[in-house]
Amino acid sequence: MSLLPESASFEERVHDYFLALRGSGLMLSALDTELLSAWAGQEVPFEVVARGISRSAEKAMWDARPGEPVLRSLRACRRQVEAEIKKYRERMAGAGSEGKRSARTRSWEETRHAQLLASLERLAETRPELAPRVHRLREALAQRVPQDFTAMETQEAFVGLVLLRALPFPERRELWRQARGVDSDAQFMSGRARRLSRRFRLLVAVRRRLGLGEA
Repeated sequence: MSLLPESASFEERVHDYFLALRGSGLMLSALDTELLSAWAGQEVPFEVVARGISRSAEKAMWDARPGEPVLRSLRACRRQVEAEIKKYRERMAGAGSEGKRSARTRSWEETRHAQLLASLERLAETRPELAPRVHRLREALAQRVPQDFTAMETQEAFVGLVLLRALPFPERRELWRQARGVDSDAQFMSGRARRLSRRFRLLVAVRRRLGLGEA
């Protein structure tokens, strides 16, 4: 899920990903930089921290006003990120135990996938005109459980864009308008981060409109 070259440091990758979801290129504060360094010192994979940032952005997006940053600081993600770090360490600690492996809880990706299918089922009930498209989506996704963070994000983006195309043109145009953010200080963001930011805002608008609630 790297937005930067493979040679980029952990801190650079997290920084770029956070700014992309935030929707603004403002630099991190001194306190945010200190927190990022603490996470780097725990030597967990980038994807673990990215999951926490993504979950924080989803929870915040329901209260954000149009045009406002979804996340105001990296510290706002601390609770979710550290929860993901804890779960990652617990999984690693139990990796050598066959009993623990067989009785393990679902992975983050498995949980997200189940929530996505449940959201689509509810959508088919609340928006009957979308039901045929939604049912086809659920059938296609039912046997495709993503195994990593990148695959889950890709699947969710695919679902959002398919549903967007299924909406009437006036509704699509309104969502595109809502998703158009102000890319202030975009020079601090990589090209891929800017694209992710625009896509994230659009998918937020689609999820809001269709009632696909937070995970």
